[in-house]
Amino acid sequence: MAQCVTHKKCFPTREFAEDVLIEAQTTYEYAAGTGPIAVYQCEDCGYFHLTSRGPMSERLAQYLANGTIRRQKEANQWLDKLKRK
Repeated sequence: MAQCVTHKKCFPTREFAEDVLIEAQTTYEYAAGTGPIAVYQCEDCGYFHLTSRGPMSERLAQYLANGTIRRQKEANQWLDKLKRK
């Protein structure tokens, strides 16, 4: 995997980074106003990173608005419960 001078995780494409962004939103519980909300292309390494600053990713905003994130979070919670049995 590529290394960046920023020490942030590097993703090869915007699409891949957005997939990771969506996965993070469905997996982790972020406090209001925290956590990654967008991706950007790094001027130092040329790869893509997640960021909690700037405008929210259109795809993330759409998934939040239509309930996709909420449904996937619920599914992940049920999977965790079933794994514990």
